[in-house]
Amino acid sequence: MAISTESVKMSSINEEFFKKYLRVLKLARTPTRDEFTKIAIVAAIGVLIIGLLGFIIYVIMTAPMH
Repeated sequence: MAISTESVKMSSINEEFFKKYLRVLKLARTPTRDEFTKIAIVAAIGVLIIGLLGFIIYVIMTAPMH
């Protein structure tokens, strides 16, 4: 009996999740070229900053101590 109750709970949770997922998909749209360009530039700047920070840490950690 407990297995079927658990199954019903999981089924309602999955159904609720998919309803929310479909709602988001209905609201989503393709970005304009300008929006895409801005997002790509911001993402590229973030990758460069993280890469530069990692490189600086690498150089500091591998530099010979005198």
